[in-house]
Amino acid sequence: MGLRFLDQLKDQPLWLLLLFTLGSLSLLKFLFASLKWVYVSFLRPAKNLKKYGSWALVTGPTDGIGKGFAFQLAGKGLNLILVGRNPDKLKDVSGSIQSKYSNVQIKNVVVDFSGDIDEGVQKIKETIEGLDVGVLINNVGVSYPYARFFHEVDEGLLKNLIQVNVEGTTKVTQAVLQGMLKKKKGAIVNIGSGAAIVIPSDPLYALYAATKAYIDQFSRCLYVEYKNSGIDVQCQVPLYVATKMASIRRSSFLGSVIGLLCPGRSSETLDCVNLPPSVYPLKILITLKFLELLRLLKIFGNVDVNPKDFRKEFPSLVLSL
Repeated sequence: MGLRFLDQLKDQPLWLLLLFTLGSLSLLKFLFASLKWVYVSFLRPAKNLKKYGSWALVTGPTDGIGKGFAFQLAGKGLNLILVGRNPDKLKDVSGSIQSKYSNVQIKNVVVDFSGDIDEGVQKIKETIEGLDVGVLINNVGVSYPYARFFHEVDEGLLKNLIQVNVEGTTKVTQAVLQGMLKKKKGAIVNIGSGAAIVIPSDPLYALYAATKAYIDQFSRCLYVEYKNSGIDVQCQVPLYVATKMASIRRSSFLGSVIGLLCPGRSSETLDCVNLPPSVYPLKILITLKFLELLRLLKIFGNVDVNPKDFRKEFPSLVLSL
């Protein structure tokens, strides 16, 4: 049968053979990409994070994603440096982790990223001096207390968003990176947002989305700069997350089915820490973001939520779905 097929191909015109060849190559490329995705997502062995170093530093570790990372890192045998602004919460989280992982050493560093960042970064430098810090989780961040138009963002919120989300991540990375370069190994995971790059625009959260776009591009550049220095850099870009910073307070059946990110799934990120610089959530979450925008616009009463009218207001968003 195979020989008969080859004989039939010989009798076909050249243009048809070229099309057949191109189609076959495209199919092989698709199959290879699909198999690679299956391997990376489901079959790939867990990452041994200890090869980077014996200590991990986590900013914003007292709630949500940061707390999830702290527990997962401890579970993988890494000692922790927890950086947060609330000493009582830091103490509680440290106690909870050590009650579960008694062999893990934990150092708490009190830093308010909305305050004097330089003073806070100096504390971090003093704490990590002499420690083998191999993993950095830049999780600290702030968002809007509620959706609003850009002209309604007050000076205080504007300052906090830029200082915490942009300056804080940048300066902590620079402080920790020095030690990683000396030993030529390390892993940096920055927490971005799907609001910055997964969807074409994020109305009513413009400034927040812009700061997270900085985090994504910052991560991409560092990935290229240091990939030959043994340092892996990755930016996680979740959309809906059930944390105190977000408006979501509980999970749902739909969320669990399509992959709604929750803090307890941080291990999936850690196992893929040496993959390319940006890791995206499932594409279907874009549709959820679209529905959320409809809800917000209805609440504020600024735009008729009729789909035809909404298309006129946000054409780039609607056309991308």
